[in-house]
Amino acid sequence: MSLRPASTQRSLLEPGLLFGRLFGQPEGPAGRFEFFAQKVLPGLYALRPRLEVMYCATNGRPGEEPVLMLAVSLLQFMERLPDRQAAEACTYDLRWKVALGREADAPGFHPTSLVKFRRRLEKHGLEGLGLEGVLEAMRQAGHLPRQSPQRLDSTHVMGCLSRMSRLECVREAVRLALEGLEAEAGLARPEAWSVWWERYVESQPDWRAPADQLRLKLVQAGADARAVLGWVATLSAELQGRPAVGVLRRVYAENFEEGTGGESTVRRAQPAGAVHNPHEPQAQWSTKATTAQKEWVGYKVQVAETVAEEAGAAGEPTRSVITAVVTQPAITSDKASVAEVEAAWEKSGQELPGKLYVDAGYTSGRELARMQEQGRQLQGPMQPAPERDGRLSAEEFDVAVEKRQAVCPAGHLSTQCSRLEEGRTGRVTFRFEWTGVCGDCPLRDRCLGKDQKHRSLLVGAHHTLVQGRRREQSTEAFQRDMRHRNGIEGTISELVRGHGLRRARYRGIAKVRLANLMIGAAANCRRWWRRRVWEAQREKMALIGGAATAAVS
Repeated sequence: MSLRPASTQRSLLEPGLLFGRLFGQPEGPAGRFEFFAQKVLPGLYALRPRLEVMYCATNGRPGEEPVLMLAVSLLQFMERLPDRQAAEACTYDLRWKVALGREADAPGFHPTSLVKFRRRLEKHGLEGLGLEGVLEAMRQAGHLPRQSPQRLDSTHVMGCLSRMSRLECVREAVRLALEGLEAEAGLARPEAWSVWWERYVESQPDWRAPADQLRLKLVQAGADARAVLGWVATLSAELQGRPAVGVLRRVYAENFEEGTGGESTVRRAQPAGAVHNPHEPQAQWSTKATTAQKEWVGYKVQVAETVAEEAGAAGEPTRSVITAVVTQPAITSDKASVAEVEAAWEKSGQELPGKLYVDAGYTSGRELARMQEQGRQLQGPMQPAPERDGRLSAEEFDVAVEKRQAVCPAGHLSTQCSRLEEGRTGRVTFRFEWTGVCGDCPLRDRCLGKDQKHRSLLVGAHHTLVQGRRREQSTEAFQRDMRHRNGIEGTISELVRGHGLRRARYRGIAKVRLANLMIGAAANCRRWWRRRVWEAQREKMALIGGAATAAVS
């Protein structure tokens, strides 16, 4: 598909010129649309050279203007409209025409143009282009400082799917594979084909049946899935590589084991990241004790935003800017997510913040050491040391890993230090021991376990940093500084309640990633517009106050 030359020439048929009295007030019903045209749209046109790589320069019929498609996609997420309603708004809503810089009688486009445009963004790795354009426009307007501290937190995103039991998931995977192979003309089918087709395509089990009967049906489904996969293994490589066949192969391996006699037995538990709905195999089950929805099937998203260290005035909209929205598999640990967010910052051309506020889920000795080496600060509390049977924990010991020394709560210096390294992971730990000094210690009963002759302590390679953070986090200064992190909770609530972040619009992690990045860009646009309205109101009040003072004098 080719691309027409871009044209930014204004016309006398623009709605802003034809219906000027309807626009021009930032706080009015069309204020955010005119704001979009003035502040956001020029920044999107600056991205056109990067959008041009998605099209052929000389071949194919002309496609829709990519900047228009990007702007419509951004407005679509600002207004929470589906594709069809967004396409209709571009045709019949004067506010959208103002926002997009289109003429009043400009023809519309088919809603599938938005679908195809999103596919092009995914294919070329440009899912975050809308957020990058908004951030650059805000930076040029002075709303995004380059060296501002930032805060980071995560939340869950439920996938676009229905929850299935293990029996439903296996049966649906078999059905999808059979229907996909049924469409192949001239394919020689096995004798059991009619049985499989009647059992999984044309009928459904009685879900009200007793649990033992449903379990027998699960065993039967596993045996049939194994037989289907065995037959598919005799077919061509092209048929073996079909997505539905791959999902069936994965579902079978995650739910069944093959016994010594070749029979299929049900696994006691599914592995982490197992498929729970074959229509959305990338969605994973996970749980988080701190959320109201304690378990979900879907994805996880990391949200980062700038921190305004100075308190705002009464009624002032937030000055924070969302700088990164990173979508991950649901089972991803927060501790491994800081590096992913930093990669997203670097990809979008942003500088890494000198201070990053996080909660205890992100902090570890390794991360503290890595940030310290870079001259940056990871500001967050550390999880307390584990306690066993009421014994004195590692927090009670003064450990200096660099000196290979440790002092117990009774004041005794360690007698031995061993460096241990795991061969598989390369993880380094240090073992301190107090040999021959625990016999008559007054803290013996609180320190040693049953049948333990002397105390030993196993700590990580960065325990000195961990120990220092645990002691620092109990100070008033640290707790006061950590208040800067609290605002990220409100931001996540804003994205969930105002922009629908909690539920995925699309299926597949690539599409969910694009949608979440668009949500972040849309939230920034609305925040920017609210500040514009607030500033305009303050200017108006200042003018009124100045006029009143002049009249009195």
